[in-house]
Amino acid sequence: MNSANKSKLDHDYFMGLALLEARKGYLHKEVPVGAIIIDAAGTVLGKACNAPISTHDPTAHAEILALRQAATALKNYRLPGTTVYATLEPCAMCLGAMLQARVEKLVFGAADMKSGAAKSVVDLTSVPGFNHYIEVIDGVRGAECAELLRLFFRERRAGNR
Repeated sequence: MNSANKSKLDHDYFMGLALLEARKGYLHKEVPVGAIIIDAAGTVLGKACNAPISTHDPTAHAEILALRQAATALKNYRLPGTTVYATLEPCAMCLGAMLQARVEKLVFGAADMKSGAAKSVVDLTSVPGFNHYIEVIDGVRGAECAELLRLFFRERRAGNR
Protein backbone atom coordinates (compact mmCIF):
# COMPACT_ATOMS: atom_id res chain seq x y z
CA MET A 1 0.00 0.00 0.00
CA ASN A 2 1.41 3.40 -0.92
CA SER A 3 1.68 6.18 1.66
CA ALA A 4 -1.21 8.19 0.15
CA ASN A 5 -3.61 5.27 0.66
CA LYS A 6 -2.32 4.62 4.18
CA SER A 7 -2.82 8.27 5.10
CA LYS A 8 -6.41 8.19 3.80
CA LEU A 9 -7.13 5.00 5.73
CA ASP A 10 -5.68 6.51 8.90
CA HIS A 11 -7.91 9.57 8.52
CA ASP A 12 -10.94 7.31 8.06
CA TYR A 13 -9.97 5.28 11.13
CA PHE A 14 -9.39 8.26 13.41
CA MET A 15 -12.55 10.00 12.18
CA GLY A 16 -14.33 6.79 13.12
CA LEU A 17 -13.10 7.30 16.69
CA ALA A 18 -14.39 10.86 16.62
CA LEU A 19 -17.75 9.56 15.35
CA LEU A 20 -17.91 7.19 18.33
CA GLU A 21 -17.56 10.24 20.57
CA ALA A 22 -20.25 12.10 18.60
CA ARG A 23 -22.62 9.17 19.05
CA LYS A 24 -22.03 9.34 22.82
CA GLY A 25 -23.10 12.98 22.70
CA TYR A 26 -26.17 12.03 20.69
CA LEU A 27 -27.16 9.50 23.37
CA HIS A 28 -26.79 12.23 26.02
CA LYS A 29 -28.99 14.62 24.01
CA GLU A 30 -26.06 16.89 23.17
CA VAL A 31 -25.44 18.14 19.63
CA PRO A 32 -23.54 15.10 18.29
CA VAL A 33 -20.04 16.41 17.70
CA GLY A 34 -17.00 14.36 18.60
CA ALA A 35 -13.29 15.11 18.61
CA ILE A 36 -10.08 13.23 19.21
CA ILE A 37 -6.49 14.40 19.32
CA ILE A 38 -3.57 12.22 18.35
CA ASP A 39 0.18 12.69 18.45
CA ALA A 40 2.49 12.05 15.51
CA ALA A 41 2.69 8.34 16.41
CA GLY A 42 -1.11 7.99 16.33
CA THR A 43 -1.58 7.77 20.10
CA VAL A 44 -4.91 9.20 21.22
CA LEU A 45 -4.18 11.99 23.71
CA GLY A 46 -7.72 13.27 24.18
CA LYS A 47 -11.27 12.43 23.14
CA ALA A 48 -14.61 13.99 23.89
CA CYS A 49 -18.13 14.72 22.76
CA ASN A 50 -20.01 17.99 23.08
CA ALA A 51 -21.20 18.67 26.62
CA PRO A 52 -22.33 22.32 26.95
CA ILE A 53 -25.93 21.39 27.77
CA SER A 54 -25.16 18.82 30.47
CA THR A 55 -22.33 20.85 32.01
CA HIS A 56 -23.99 24.28 31.67
CA ASP A 57 -20.72 25.41 30.09
CA PRO A 58 -20.71 27.23 26.75
CA THR A 59 -17.05 26.28 26.26
CA ALA A 60 -17.65 22.53 26.64
CA HIS A 61 -17.35 21.81 22.93
CA ALA A 62 -15.86 18.44 22.01
CA GLU A 63 -12.68 20.04 20.65
CA ILE A 64 -12.06 22.12 23.79
CA LEU A 65 -12.60 19.15 26.09
CA ALA A 66 -10.28 16.98 23.99
CA LEU A 67 -7.64 19.74 23.95
CA ARG A 68 -7.79 19.90 27.74
CA GLN A 69 -7.28 16.14 28.02
CA ALA A 70 -4.36 16.19 25.57
CA ALA A 71 -2.68 19.08 27.38
CA THR A 72 -3.05 17.24 30.68
CA ALA A 73 -1.68 14.03 29.15
CA LEU A 74 1.37 15.86 27.80
CA LYS A 75 1.64 18.17 30.83
CA ASN A 76 1.94 21.07 28.40
CA TYR A 77 -0.47 23.66 27.05
CA ARG A 78 1.32 23.48 23.70
CA LEU A 79 0.45 20.51 21.51
CA PRO A 80 2.90 20.65 18.57
CA GLY A 81 2.82 17.72 16.18
CA THR A 82 -0.77 16.85 17.06
CA THR A 83 -3.78 16.32 14.84
CA VAL A 84 -7.37 17.09 15.82
CA TYR A 85 -10.14 15.01 14.25
CA ALA A 86 -13.55 16.65 14.58
CA THR A 87 -16.81 15.43 13.12
CA LEU A 88 -17.94 19.02 12.46
CA GLU A 89 -15.92 21.98 11.23
CA PRO A 90 -14.81 23.82 14.38
CA CYS A 91 -16.20 27.19 15.43
CA ALA A 92 -14.06 30.27 16.06
CA MET A 93 -13.67 29.47 19.76
CA CYS A 94 -12.40 25.97 19.10
CA LEU A 95 -10.16 27.08 16.25
CA GLY A 96 -8.71 29.80 18.46
CA ALA A 97 -7.90 27.24 21.14
CA MET A 98 -6.23 25.01 18.54
CA LEU A 99 -4.11 27.93 17.37
CA GLN A 100 -3.09 28.74 20.95
CA ALA A 101 -2.18 25.08 21.51
CA ARG A 102 -0.13 25.01 18.28
CA VAL A 103 -2.04 22.05 16.85
CA GLU A 104 -0.39 21.00 13.59
CA LYS A 105 -3.31 19.57 11.64
CA LEU A 106 -7.11 19.63 11.68
CA VAL A 107 -9.15 16.94 9.96
CA PHE A 108 -12.90 17.47 9.97
CA GLY A 109 -15.91 15.69 8.56
CA ALA A 110 -18.95 17.88 7.94
CA ALA A 111 -18.75 21.54 6.97
CA ASP A 112 -20.56 24.04 9.21
CA MET A 113 -22.13 26.64 6.95
CA LYS A 114 -23.34 28.72 9.93
CA SER A 115 -20.29 28.97 12.16
CA GLY A 116 -17.40 27.06 10.59
CA ALA A 117 -14.07 28.78 11.18
CA ALA A 118 -11.77 26.54 9.14
CA LYS A 119 -13.26 27.13 5.69
CA SER A 120 -17.02 27.60 5.41
CA VAL A 121 -17.80 30.97 7.04
CA VAL A 122 -14.31 32.21 7.85
CA ASP A 123 -10.86 30.61 7.71
CA LEU A 124 -8.83 31.24 10.85
CA THR A 125 -6.31 28.51 10.05
CA SER A 126 -4.03 30.68 7.93
CA VAL A 127 -4.57 34.34 8.82
CA PRO A 128 -1.45 36.23 7.64
CA GLY A 129 -1.00 38.17 10.89
CA PHE A 130 -1.12 35.09 13.13
CA ASN A 131 2.07 33.38 14.27
CA HIS A 132 0.76 29.83 13.77
CA TYR A 133 -1.07 28.09 10.94
CA ILE A 134 -2.98 24.82 10.93
CA GLU A 135 -3.05 22.39 8.01
CA VAL A 136 -6.66 21.45 7.20
CA ILE A 137 -8.13 18.36 5.58
CA ASP A 138 -11.91 18.48 5.22
CA GLY A 139 -14.68 16.10 4.21
CA VAL A 140 -13.31 12.92 5.81
CA ARG A 141 -16.37 10.72 6.33
CA GLY A 142 -18.29 13.94 5.83
CA ALA A 143 -21.57 12.36 4.74
CA GLU A 144 -21.63 10.12 7.82
CA CYS A 145 -20.81 13.03 10.13
CA ALA A 146 -23.47 15.24 8.54
CA GLU A 147 -26.12 12.52 8.67
CA LEU A 148 -25.75 12.12 12.44
CA LEU A 149 -26.27 15.87 12.86
CA ARG A 150 -29.28 15.86 10.51
CA LEU A 151 -30.84 12.99 12.46
CA PHE A 152 -30.33 14.79 15.77
CA PHE A 153 -31.90 18.05 14.58
CA ARG A 154 -34.74 16.27 12.74
CA GLU A 155 -35.62 14.46 15.99
CA ARG A 156 -35.26 17.66 17.99
CA ARG A 157 -37.64 19.53 15.67
CA ALA A 158 -40.11 16.64 15.94
CA GLY A 159 -39.96 16.85 19.75
CA ASN A 160 -38.26 13.48 20.18
CA ARG A 161 -35.11 14.77 21.86
